[in-house]
Amino acid sequence: MFKDHLHLHFVVLLFGFTAIFGKYISLNADELVFYRMLLAALAIGAYLFYKKTSVRLSTKSLFQILGVGGVVAIHWITFFQAVKVSNVSVTLGCMASATLFTSFLEPLFQKRRISWIEVLIGLVIIVGLYIITQFAFEYKLGIIYALVSAFLASLFGVLNQQLIKKHDSVVISFYEMIAGFLLVGSFLLIKDGFVTPLNSMGSLEWASLLTLAFACTAFAFVSSVHLLKRLSAYTISLAINMEPVYGIIMAYFIFGDSERMDSGFYWGAFIIIAAIALYPILKKRYPVSPA
Repeated sequence: MFKDHLHLHFVVLLFGFTAIFGKYISLNADELVFYRMLLAALAIGAYLFYKKTSVRLSTKSLFQILGVGGVVAIHWITFFQAVKVSNVSVTLGCMASATLFTSFLEPLFQKRRISWIEVLIGLVIIVGLYIITQFAFEYKLGIIYALVSAFLASLFGVLNQQLIKKHDSVVISFYEMIAGFLLVGSFLLIKDGFVTPLNSMGSLEWASLLTLAFACTAFAFVSSVHLLKRLSAYTISLAINMEPVYGIIMAYFIFGDSERMDSGFYWGAFIIIAAIALYPILKKRYPVSPA
């Protein structure tokens, strides 16, 4: 179990780089997701081919997974859009609200009682989020995008937890990347009729995009789906709330003054972190009762 949590936090650290790459790469949010999911699908597909893993699924399962892939794509578009119109710190701080969404969605899909501890921790996180928004109100559009993204992140996490019971995590991730790539690609063709070619980017942006696609997406996404076999969606959602901590610290050193926030923002972030640390203590003392 300790190794699982260590693995999870390494994945969260990789997720923390996602917003940084999203801010640095000059592509629009939808184009960034298009290339991210295309390259990730190619990387995961190559791995499945190397391991000679069957990707055959029933028609029903295939459409279920493709549907979740669409949710993932929209989650990433709203996430990167939040980064573009605000900054890394505000976006990652607002993503903490996913914990509250998961505290309601997971019991709904698993047909178990809602845990008052999970709801309480989620509400405390919302208090921290409220404090953050009070000191970052000029980024209100970014906050809205980030909250929508947080809900979608919670939704696809819970849905993937159902899928992982029947299918291989790598196969699930492969089809979800394909679904997102096709969905976003179709949207771009309808909207603009073209996608910005990659040769318009510099070498550092290319390196950032490849790292985003292979390390922060292919590896990290497959790992997060695989961990749903051993950890609950709420536990993973809770750990992902450490993403703002890692991301905000890294963004400050990389982007400097554009990521500097008022002290109230950091108090809000502290409340969120404290809630995350308190959860395992309360869960051990007050275990969740079945429905």
